[in-house]
Amino acid sequence: MTDRIVIIGNGMAGTRLASELSTRGGDRKITVLGAEPHRAYNRILLSTLLAGKIGESEVELTEAAGRGVDLRTGVTVVSIDREERTVGTDEGDRIGYDHLVLATGSRAVVPPLTGLAAGHLPERVVPFRTLDDCRRIVGFADRARRVLVLGGGLLGLEAARGLATRGLEVTVVHPVPYLMERQLDPAGAGVLARTLADLGVTIHLAVAATAVAADTHGVRLDLADGRSLDADLLVLACGVRPDTTLAAAADLTVRRGVLVDDQLRTSDRRISAIGDCAQHGDALTGLVAPAWAQAQVLAQVLTGTDPLARYQPRPAVTRLKTAGIDLAAMGDPSDGPGEELTFTDPARGTYARLRITDERLTAAILLGDNPSVGTVIQLFDRGQPVPSDRRSLLLGRAFGAKPAEPAPTPALMPDGATVCHCNNVNKRTLVDSWRCGARTVDEVVAATRAGTGCGSCRDAVSGIVEWLSTTDSVEVGR
Repeated sequence: MTDRIVIIGNGMAGTRLASELSTRGGDRKITVLGAEPHRAYNRILLSTLLAGKIGESEVELTEAAGRGVDLRTGVTVVSIDREERTVGTDEGDRIGYDHLVLATGSRAVVPPLTGLAAGHLPERVVPFRTLDDCRRIVGFADRARRVLVLGGGLLGLEAARGLATRGLEVTVVHPVPYLMERQLDPAGAGVLARTLADLGVTIHLAVAATAVAADTHGVRLDLADGRSLDADLLVLACGVRPDTTLAAAADLTVRRGVLVDDQLRTSDRRISAIGDCAQHGDALTGLVAPAWAQAQVLAQVLTGTDPLARYQPRPAVTRLKTAGIDLAAMGDPSDGPGEELTFTDPARGTYARLRITDERLTAAILLGDNPSVGTVIQLFDRGQPVPSDRRSLLLGRAFGAKPAEPAPTPALMPDGATVCHCNNVNKRTLVDSWRCGARTVDEVVAATRAGTGCGSCRDAVSGIVEWLSTTDSVEVGR
């Protein structure tokens, strides 16, 4: 049994692991070392904070620290001594471990443009990655009029929409011919671009940035086609890269990320890695749901509650849910075998594309108001057969004998239906928490963790709690 567990990283993965370990009891000391000086926070909600819809207190994670957890914030680990089994910090401490966990996350990519150097960015050029980044952007936004966002991926569009919500003139520059190319196809991206334009966001596609010039008065972004764009602030959203610096210096096997096996072990069996910094097979996570699943598996292994536990990746679902935009994308949007169904209504900002292979949903893009989004995600997630009436999935209403509409009441929702994908919480778990005494949304959330990830399921959780509060206990128990 491991006695001393040191976790490097107090982000969403490291914090969840510490909580998972502490709730399992046992005689062990857990030390969490976080380079950021803050309490752990939900990185997914930073765009909502940027929009001014919530305050910083609502971004903080509420994971229970638990007995025996030594949390040290503002402490940077600078070295790992695998032979002595110690880590060294920037404060000069050396901390011993029996098992070390790397949860170092990822860093924002700074593009190699003239005028930019990683670690020495001009004051008016800010990456969008951390809480401190968000604070700086908000500080400028309060006295700015125009903002440039470099990058039209998920993070860049979240930043752009958040800033536009504050009433700023926002322009997105993306080098690829269409937005969110990793999740969308050109047609869906075109509808999304039109929706963003209607919301006040200007977009320049298929043009690369070449240089940045910034001073105390503003910032200029030069483009490859000879144009220059001026603004008060430039936000960098050019992707992230796994932070593998410590792992590489310790001579662990590193490819794009720190290579791990099914039990999250690195090339050193006394060192594990989870979250954004870890590479399982050929895949990096980059999303919260896999990181939290990894934390659960690793806690089971390290505490001995399930020494044979294995991490099995689940199909990823990407959500962009902000004011005026509701997008769900899953699977590979590129062409593939099987049946293709599409529906487009650009005027209403609606686009749907499904790929069905052997009666299973293998990819989908749903943009705009579509009541079938929950059903589509369930079918994709579980690999269940699709209904015979395909149009019900595209349009959210039934035309045949087997409708695929979401249940109009939680009473008709299957017990195994996943409500919170970030934490893999199904309806049965929510009902069980109610039976155990949780009587409010906050209490159910605290008991199950549902709604603590991206937050897109919060309305569904509230609906189930409301149903439970007004339903006879006999009916709930059926």
